[in-house]
Amino acid sequence: MSSLNGSVCFDEARRVAIFGGTHGNEMSGVTLVNLWVKNGAEIQRKGLEAKPFITNPRAVKKCTRYVDTDLNRAFSPENLSAPWGDDLPYEVQRAQEINRLFGPKGSPEAYDVIFDLHNTTSNMGCTLILENSKDHFNLQMMNYIKKAIAPASCLVLLNEHPLLKYSTSRSVAKHPVGLEVGPQPQGVLRSNIFESMRIILKHALDFIELFNEGVEFPACTVEVFRVLERVDYPRDTNGNIIAMVHPNLQDCDWEPLNPGDPMFQTFEGKPIYYQGPGTVYPTFINEAAYYEKQQAFVTTRREALVASTIRKA
Repeated sequence: MSSLNGSVCFDEARRVAIFGGTHGNEMSGVTLVNLWVKNGAEIQRKGLEAKPFITNPRAVKKCTRYVDTDLNRAFSPENLSAPWGDDLPYEVQRAQEINRLFGPKGSPEAYDVIFDLHNTTSNMGCTLILENSKDHFNLQMMNYIKKAIAPASCLVLLNEHPLLKYSTSRSVAKHPVGLEVGPQPQGVLRSNIFESMRIILKHALDFIELFNEGVEFPACTVEVFRVLERVDYPRDTNGNIIAMVHPNLQDCDWEPLNPGDPMFQTFEGKPIYYQGPGTVYPTFINEAAYYEKQQAFVTTRREALVASTIRKA
């Protein structure tokens, strides 16, 4: 990456990977990647190689989120540098293998772009996940996708919170892109969710092809939702959950939650109100996979990020 006359210049994005099955029970990505492994014509574009890849085959076979530990939290420096051995958790072994195939993470040899395909049980619709607010390549790509699918919605979740950011499988790439599409139950394939994911990938690959051909993308503004805080369910002194997401909040991902609004309801029917300092926008509301992570939802703040003009170096 370099800068010239206010533009940001990037090398061509010639090596692209599409990950499915990072969580083995999120069926849209699993199904699409298996489809493209058999026949990848749909994802090939001039000037780039797109490689579909099942990241967690044992979890996919069992149709479970993971076998030993969450693969999408396993790409930490400690795990990637751990001495190899059969005593390592399966997903840590996979993380090291993926890092060798598509990395090394943080190196010039790493893949240019990795799309990591996920489903959520939350009512989030189509969501692109951005890990770095200074990644002008990804910001431009997300702006292109948002415009291409309009009037349908595709929101951008920015997670660069120092305490809440985690070591994702896609973080191996120079430009990591997460894609969450829901609501879809675990282990279930819904045709509308499947097609939404497929369409977003089409436009993302189209963007990369255009960029590689020399198209310049002018500066633009991208609305994002920045992760602020993880909110747990109310619990008793023994750690047991004592309340559930309030009916007024359930399925209301991305809608404003104001101080004084109900956010939980005890099993006895008593509301528990949001007491934060200002309006936030919750998402991942009541996500099934996050009960084990002690998370009822995350709060976000709406922001507008300026993406610089980008062009091929």
